[in-house]
Amino acid sequence: MPPILQKELEVAKTVAQAAGQIVMASYARVAESDVDQKGSNDYVTVVDHASQKIIVDGLRRAFPDDYIVAEESLAPEVNAGRDPRASRRWYIDPLDGTTNYIHAYPVFAVTLALEIDGRLMVAVTNAPRDRELFHAVRGQGAFMNDVPMHASRLSNHNRILLGTGFPFRARHLLDIYLKSFAHFFNQARGVRRGGAAALDLAYVAAGRLDGFWELTLSPWDIAAGVLLIEEAGGRVTDFFGGDTYLESGHVIATNGLLHEWMCDGIGGIFPRDGNYSRP
Repeated sequence: MPPILQKELEVAKTVAQAAGQIVMASYARVAESDVDQKGSNDYVTVVDHASQKIIVDGLRRAFPDDYIVAEESLAPEVNAGRDPRASRRWYIDPLDGTTNYIHAYPVFAVTLALEIDGRLMVAVTNAPRDRELFHAVRGQGAFMNDVPMHASRLSNHNRILLGTGFPFRARHLLDIYLKSFAHFFNQARGVRRGGAAALDLAYVAAGRLDGFWELTLSPWDIAAGVLLIEEAGGRVTDFFGGDTYLESGHVIATNGLLHEWMCDGIGGIFPRDGNYSRP
């Protein structure tokens, strides 16, 4: 492993684990007074902010010149003097699955990834309640708790388990999304909706899910999972087989064997010239 990436990986693991400790310290103890609403069905807690501060402070100490793109709004001084087009960018979600967390529903994670010159290079996703730490470095494989993990090898549609997410930030797309849900529901063994895309993607990498699709995700929801899946032998694209998933938020992730089948299914429902933008 190139030494420059060894440091990035160790720092990412350290801050993700520290943030996970903060998250778990308040698990099942969040009061309504600790919750603010950012948008329709989109919430943030004091825990999100505390977790993000731990991550940002750790990254800033180690890599003061890197640009940071985060789930929760950052004070201008955090990236002051740094070019948003910088070659090194960290994507951070300090608590993916906030609504689950508010209700003590046990599906949530801390996730971050480093992009260098347009390529995702380091990924860490921490599921602190489950004590599972997923990580990957470009060209070095994917791991859970330092044990190598691999995407599944299932290709028979009626034996697969798929994951998905509802377009809660873009309810104007609900009707067309439900057509895709019905399409895959009627062909797969099962479909699950966990409510934390970062974990869904990690589960594709770990072979727990055979595929996943969702609309209008944010780049910090996706970034770490993309690298985990690719290093585990899977594949990630946008809905039309391209690489615009960080920009569009529309993701198809599979073990690789199912990818064309899922793209064909989505393509038959979502016309390529349609408007599926975030609200």
